[in-house]
Amino acid sequence: MSDLNKIPVTVITGFLGAGKTTLIRHLMQNPQGKRLAVLVNEFGTAGVDGDILKSCADENCPENSIVELANGCICCTVADDFIPTIEQLMALPEQPEHILIETSGLALPKPLLKAFDWPAIRSRITVDGVIALADAEAVAKGQFAPDLDAVQAQREADESLDHETPLSEVFEDQISCADIVLLSKADLAGEEGIAKARAVIDAETPRKLPVLPMSEGVIDPRVILGLNAAAEDDLDARPSHHDGHHDHEHDDFESIVVEMGEVDDPQVLQDAIIRLARERNILRVKGYVAVTGKPMRMLVQAVGERVRAQFDQPWGSQPRKTQLVVIAEHDDINETAIRAELGA
Repeated sequence: MSDLNKIPVTVITGFLGAGKTTLIRHLMQNPQGKRLAVLVNEFGTAGVDGDILKSCADENCPENSIVELANGCICCTVADDFIPTIEQLMALPEQPEHILIETSGLALPKPLLKAFDWPAIRSRITVDGVIALADAEAVAKGQFAPDLDAVQAQREADESLDHETPLSEVFEDQISCADIVLLSKADLAGEEGIAKARAVIDAETPRKLPVLPMSEGVIDPRVILGLNAAAEDDLDARPSHHDGHHDHEHDDFESIVVEMGEVDDPQVLQDAIIRLARERNILRVKGYVAVTGKPMRMLVQAVGERVRAQFDQPWGSQPRKTQLVVIAEHDDINETAIRAELGA
């Protein structure tokens, strides 16, 4: 089968909270006349991003075309999860004309690209392009690493030290694998922040890449879809810290799910989430909150100390309960302390 007959797949990667789900929602609402399918790979057992996207399903991307793989890296579970899921999407009565894959914020994209070389799917799909999202404000502040000054000091003191932190390796691998980098939340970063973020990204890219600012996930789909990159055939141009490794570990990160009842004051909960980021190095909190007296559920998304909350839809027949996914580096997860801080 020629590339023209293969179903194109766009891989959307990016660090925690960079705005991948928001971008996919925009693409679902502006499909350029194509029938879309979406595969969401979550880190953690509670699938928040998948639920958000399913709430946006329409005739361009019906709910049965939105598939979720939770609590497992699709590049590590190719035979068991990824291949069957792709085959499931291609077997739909109305076959998708373009597939979007939202990777976990902790995923390394290059091992995923290698999965497209599997004989079961290689002749049927191709990687149209890899889009890496980077939070412009966070990158400008160096928040992809815990302490950039300390890292630099280690480098200067002893070149033999392994000075790469897990977070910086994830960031660098995602950028190095990309065809286009989108600087999300550009409105929060401002012109100075965007310029700083561009400088950081330019220093990490092995080749010249388009780096485009974006706010609220809005960008012309024609810019990022239809790249015809055939990225699965271009792996050598996409270096990774893990090249030569037959596998990789995600033990640097851990997630827990905190469940509790209704919350009387959502601001108190948001303040607790900010304290977790500030005092316990929690990277990401996301989930749904049942607020006492409110018929709609509250969607909470936190990246570090930045917390966004909004009522997204009625609870309907779903049980009214608060469920939050908390993600951090392994050594920073203290479930007892986290639950106590959140009031669980």
